Amino acid sequence: MNLHAPPKPQPLLLQLPSDLALQVTPEQFAVLAAANRDLRLERTATGALIVNPPTGGGSGKRNLSISTQLGVWFEANDTLGEAFDSSTGFKLPNGANRSPDASWVRRDRWEALTLEEQEGFVPLCPDFVVELRSQTDSLKDLREKMQEYMDNGAQLGWLIDPYSKWVEIYRSGKEVQVLDNPSKLSGEVVLPGFTLSLKRIWA
Repeated sequence: MNLHAPPKPQPLLLQLPSDLALQVTPEQFAVLAAANRDLRLERTATGALIVNPPTGGGSGKRNLSISTQLGVWFEANDTLGEAFDSSTGFKLPNGANRSPDASWVRRDRWEALTLEEQEGFVPLCPDFVVELRSQTDSLKDLREKMQEYMDNGAQLGWLIDPYSKWVEIYRSGKEVQVLDNPSKLSGEVVLPGFTLSLKRIWA
């Protein structure tokens, strides 16, 4: 043991002011994401870095309910596609890196990817996405993100606000539908037979 070895440098925490848009390249984003796995990092199509801190308890339990229900449906219908949780990163056709709270990709699209593509940032937009609003989320930003998903190939999307108890349903090529305090949501033709109960989301 070398008693004279210099101490190892301690990692520094980067604090980003809310009004500062840090621009990163796709390569820089990949390095940042790999080094900060506890954070949900996203990157806009223009290269702006978005840092999403860990969720609070309320959002965490709601996210779990959504992921669990989608997972149960997926296990019974795994020939149709693949389901993903909130830690999965997708590289959209417009160049943005996004991580929906829950998502699903059709089987033929998933299997068209190479193993390397499946293991990294998935280079496509999911067919189905869910965004669950937390107390710190900007509604404007979430709506823009939902529209971005649709513009990049998503077929069905749900923006769920547990505080106002409403859901915005996004469908490819159609107007956004707003539901006030629904008890459940249908996966429609995109996820046949899937029904999301909102009982625990509204609780």
